[in-house]
Amino acid sequence: MVLEDLATGNVYEIISSYLGVSVGTAMVILAVISIWALIWKGFALWKAAANKKSVTWFIILLVVNTVGILEILYIYVFSEMGRKKKIMPEKSPSKKKK
Repeated sequence: MVLEDLATGNVYEIISSYLGVSVGTAMVILAVISIWALIWKGFALWKAAANKKSVTWFIILLVVNTVGILEILYIYVFSEMGRKKKIMPEKSPSKKKK
């Protein structure tokens, strides 16, 4: 039934009827989701482009749309996996006072 509705009607009217809200509200919901996804996608692509080892991630993030979920995972999980922990330099032995 959904495919038939999509083929014959306006997407906003279909979404609004399934959500039980007005067409204007459906448009606002879709706009908010789109902006949310665009912000996360831009940030993740920026971070992947800065890391030369993340070419594969850059392509995946560019092609696949997951409404920000994959982008958030890349930013906070996968981009941090390849980084080495910063090692604190050891203190040199102090000279003994006489």
